[in-house]
Amino acid sequence: MAGRTIVVGDIHGGLEHLERLLAKLPTLDEKDTLILLGDYLDRGPRSRETVARVRALPAETAARVIPLCGNHEHAWLRVIDEGGYPDFVMVPGNGCRETVRSYLGGEEPLVGSEESRREFERMLVGSFFPAGDVAWMRTLRHWYEDDLAIYVHGGLVSDGQTWLHPAKTPRSEELLWRRERTFFEGYIGKLVVCGHTRSSTLPQRSSLYTPDDPSDMWAGPHVMVLDTGCGREGGFLTALELPSLRVYESVP
Repeated sequence: MAGRTIVVGDIHGGLEHLERLLAKLPTLDEKDTLILLGDYLDRGPRSRETVARVRALPAETAARVIPLCGNHEHAWLRVIDEGGYPDFVMVPGNGCRETVRSYLGGEEPLVGSEESRREFERMLVGSFFPAGDVAWMRTLRHWYEDDLAIYVHGGLVSDGQTWLHPAKTPRSEELLWRRERTFFEGYIGKLVVCGHTRSSTLPQRSSLYTPDDPSDMWAGPHVMVLDTGCGREGGFLTALELPSLRVYESVP
């Protein structure tokens, strides 16, 4: 079937999960679209390789490939542009140190050593990123829309009365960071497919893949969430095919 849209959730340095998921996808043609919802970096051990893999995808498939920006890419660009963003970089759960290690490689320096301090200093300002990866992150869209759905990393923004279409959102970067429970529970409108919020933290709904499994993607009537914890212990990567609603997972 041509004209499919396949959406991939947050990867977070989980290259092995990405490879397993890609191997499960059907062969795509020029009428198909492959959308990635962002957060290619941090937490998992192979951020550098994950970015390289995603950057290579347009040359490996006939489908149109649309990598979106996640809040982690947006945050690293802020680190680079502003000379730091400690509220992001210094939070252990954000997994920034894992990204530094992925890019710098080599033996992990001893805590407190000169090499460790030098690595920490580079993390604070993002100076370890190759120029090509930084330039690529700057090209990432904040949202995308086709006939089937609206695709954003985080969620839609409200003006207090209604949920704004992304095109009417004054600051599109807000789409990358939003995580309001009222959006997941109360939004009514064109289907929105997003990541960013781990599905297991949302109100229990029947999964499209395994009924009543909170670790699977979250499927509401108007919002679907594909962040199934890739990059964290016990997490995995999920993709959704539209319009069939077929689900693919990286678990064996």
